[in-house]
Amino acid sequence: MKLKEHVYLMADYNQWMNQKIYEAVNTMTPEKYHEDKGAYFGSVFASLNHICVADTLWLKRCSVVLQTYDAYAPIAALPMPESLDVFLANNFNDLKDRRVLLDEALLELTSLLTDEALLQPINYQNSKGVTANKTLFNLLMHLFNHQTHHRGQITTLLSQSGIDIGITDLVFIQPNVN
Repeated sequence: MKLKEHVYLMADYNQWMNQKIYEAVNTMTPEKYHEDKGAYFGSVFASLNHICVADTLWLKRCSVVLQTYDAYAPIAALPMPESLDVFLANNFNDLKDRRVLLDEALLELTSLLTDEALLQPINYQNSKGVTANKTLFNLLMHLFNHQTHHRGQITTLLSQSGIDIGITDLVFIQPNVN
């Protein structure tokens, strides 16, 4: 499998899972999804928000490569989040709109990226000011893994509220080989 195929598969999986999560959360009352459940970011809403914040930060850090694609324009138009816990939206529908924007941009970008582009180095500073140099591929893999990590926390919180989102395994959407 080429790198390009792998990042596209991960973008497709993330969009599928995010849709499932947001559909499940949409069945809850605002009081329930804002309730502090002791998770790393407190509530389901704050956890969903954090994933959007982190995705925005990483995609903006990767702009040196991604800005050459028209599909990056919606990300370029977003302001850089000031911190990992800043709220990007005050309500569920606005947060869902941000999630949809990010997922659509990621899916389109990953359909356009070449293996050569994915091997391009990205120089950036993390939120503590530490400089690093990683390939675009490695940073996108981190972005997808980070989403999976926090979605796992959210599915636990949903399960504790009696909500089962069903199958969450990547292998479920992977095509069979002949």
